[in-house]
Amino acid sequence: MDDRVAMLVATLDLMEEGIAVLDERSNVLHWNKAAAVLTGYAAEDVVRMKCPEDLFRVDRQYRGQVVARTETGRSGMLAGSAGATSISSTRPPAQRTGPADDPLLERPTLVSMRHKLGHRVPGMLRKVALGDSQGLQMGAVLLFYPVEEVDCLPRGESGDGAGVEASQTDMEERLDAAHHQWSTSGMPFGLLWITVDQAKLLRKTHGREACEAMLQSVQETLLRQMKPAETIGRWGDDEFLVIAHERTAKLLGEHARRLAGLARTVDFRWWGDRIGLTVSIGASHATDADTLQCLLERARQAMRASQYAGGNHVTEARGE
Repeated sequence: MDDRVAMLVATLDLMEEGIAVLDERSNVLHWNKAAAVLTGYAAEDVVRMKCPEDLFRVDRQYRGQVVARTETGRSGMLAGSAGATSISSTRPPAQRTGPADDPLLERPTLVSMRHKLGHRVPGMLRKVALGDSQGLQMGAVLLFYPVEEVDCLPRGESGDGAGVEASQTDMEERLDAAHHQWSTSGMPFGLLWITVDQAKLLRKTHGREACEAMLQSVQETLLRQMKPAETIGRWGDDEFLVIAHERTAKLLGEHARRLAGLARTVDFRWWGDRIGLTVSIGASHATDADTLQCLLERARQAMRASQYAGGNHVTEARGE
């Protein structure tokens, strides 16, 4: 083995994330040590073979994260069973590819990982296409880790990986998908209902255009504290909803307080006037037998409680 290749292999084996390097036909070229630990498949089980079918499954209802591709007879690195979305990486070698060709290239995606022993583990997956200088696909890299590690992910400066929805209709689809994922696979699920305390007054005194510009500034600021696979979107006229995946109600509350603190740093100016902003947040973490309506109502009531407390406040709703 070439010394440079040996060094690269050794480096990949040091990574804590599971890493699978695939060729253009989805055959496994390298399977690092973390991948073996997370899935139970040793390197010798999968190298020079197609990535195991149904190793990663994305629920069909999680359409906010992926676009369904259900071409009959195609075999790819993500293959699902009934009720799942199959996402194939197999393309003719001469076909040019780009980020728009596969939604998984955009950000990490929530999946259900199948262990060799048969049980499933909620996880995060990101697929990165490999191409040559001419843009021709050479293969892909899969990076994955269990969802329990999501709480430890650093929050970046740009919110890379977080989803953003502009309409309440799109957010409703995300909500349905996230609730289904939680109820079927135990994927952690919580909501943050956020309202800007000054929004209604700003709309009256400065007009709708000023209020919309302010809400956009708040959303862009909050994105800096968002994690991969979280989603923020408009909810009503002056409110936001965040779909989060913190493991516990305590972690969700801590996340909400970070967002509240960040909102106070928004430097919003309108025709030279600097307008200080604060937010009221209600946090609600899914508990056993929660319906989506129940979870939403708890978050809304908690947000109202934060408003009644004078604003600039976080209230954590407790499920029964």
